[in-house]
Amino acid sequence: MTARDRILNAIRTGLGLPPAAPAEIAASAAALLDQPQTARPRLAAPDLAQAFAAKATALGTTIGRVAGMAQVPQALRRYLDAHGLPASFALQPTPELTGLDWTGTTPHTGVAPNEPVALGLALYGIAESGSLVIHSGADNPILLSFLPLHHIVVLRETTLLPYLEDYAARMTTQPVPRNAILITGPSGTTDIEGSYVRGAHGPGFLHVIVIGDAA
Repeated sequence: MTARDRILNAIRTGLGLPPAAPAEIAASAAALLDQPQTARPRLAAPDLAQAFAAKATALGTTIGRVAGMAQVPQALRRYLDAHGLPASFALQPTPELTGLDWTGTTPHTGVAPNEPVALGLALYGIAESGSLVIHSGADNPILLSFLPLHHIVVLRETTLLPYLEDYAARMTTQPVPRNAILITGPSGTTDIEGSYVRGAHGPGFLHVIVIGDAA
């Protein structure tokens, strides 16, 4: 008997319940998974992109939308101009981004502490919570998601998933990354005297550039 089994049996005994047989536990788990819609919350909208945007913006994330990857540099420049930010920014060193036309800006692949702006690519978006999924790798340094003040993330609409467990299911057939990051809104805390402090543990601003279905 494992430590987990001993703990669960102790709880059942304390509640006056008979010990559960393994087959009974398996049947109960299967019943929960048989009709997941009874346990899942409804999405904020029937359309995944709308549901994602509704949840993300409610948490302080801003959303931009473009028709294709080639339009990402223009969307970035609009964001930089709107916030009075420098044209220099950290760029994820993936060919999908480095191969774009960055005329008028100065991308660099290194990321420094207190980096003003960084731009990267999300692996998935989760419509249920407005979260972004980012995996670290040779072409995606982990600190790109933690050091900048303004974190700008490119998200393909075709990679949106309805629920978190849909992402978990994908991971059963994919290589496990060294780091998997789920980002839900900009960093913030109210730990100190109940005052909201933005950017306490990571980027203070999160902006998502959504690329439409046709891209």
